Amino acid sequence: MSKTTRSYLLLALCSAIWGFAFVAQRMGAEHLGAWSFNASRGLLGALALVPLVWFLDARTGLSAEQRRREWKAVAGPGLFIGAMFFGGQSLQQLGVEQTTAGNAAFVTGLYMVLVPIAGRLFGQRTGGFTWLGIALAVPGLFLLTWTGTGIGAGDLLCLIGTGFWTFHILGIGRFARHVDPIRLSVAQFVVLASASAAVAVVVEPAPFGGLMPALGAVLFAGVMSTGVGFTLQILGQRHARASIAAMIMSLEAMWGAVGGALLLGERLTVPGLIGAGLMLAGILLAQVPTRAERAAEREAEASVPAREGS
Repeated sequence: MSKTTRSYLLLALCSAIWGFAFVAQRMGAEHLGAWSFNASRGLLGALALVPLVWFLDARTGLSAEQRRREWKAVAGPGLFIGAMFFGGQSLQQLGVEQTTAGNAAFVTGLYMVLVPIAGRLFGQRTGGFTWLGIALAVPGLFLLTWTGTGIGAGDLLCLIGTGFWTFHILGIGRFARHVDPIRLSVAQFVVLASASAAVAVVVEPAPFGGLMPALGAVLFAGVMSTGVGFTLQILGQRHARASIAAMIMSLEAMWGAVGGALLLGERLTVPGLIGAGLMLAGILLAQVPTRAERAAEREAEASVPAREGS
């Protein structure tokens, strides 16, 4: 198996894990408040990544002082990324309490379309395929979420949350070039855990009271979706073309619907199926790179020397 093929398989597994995490969120919501769930998930996510940080630091031979500088460098960016993560994850968890895992996955997946549009604020170009993706995703969203009188409350919360996810992705793209991306991820999980725990104590009548019945869902969302999923993403993107990697990762929406059907007995109506198909097509089309992006990818690939056994 070639390194490229292995990378794409790792990314496919990552997208499946992230998709099934919507099922875990839906199951956890039956026992645990949204804020308590996110606090637990964030804490487990941070703890799952800390050993990876230690391993990579030891592998590269960083001194104690260098490690402190690396952590200090992610403090500011981590606060911003964590705030966006907290907003998106909070609205998503509140929304999944009132909608299906499949709907939450597809609606959340709209950030893949919104990211290149918002990128125009920072001087990034938006290609024709992105606009075509929007033309498919918007009516798809209507068919998937319309209840006859309006969009369901849970779907609406997830939709508002895509704004936070959009700037979360843009922030990572901006800051991860200058700081350790894994430490940055740990920082965002710490922010999520701290902020969610603070809100849980204030607004939930029995914060963390249903933790034990929801423990399996919390473990999957915290360890698998964050720790394992993030690691697979890093390993997978080492030898994958960025445009193809983005398309594979966007399949988490499809896996969310599959997981909801297999594990929760969720079923889409015929209009919902058509809408989900249109949204998935729109999300995938939005990831097709422009000519300039393809040229930049080829230039980046050509600039990396091939290493035997790497």
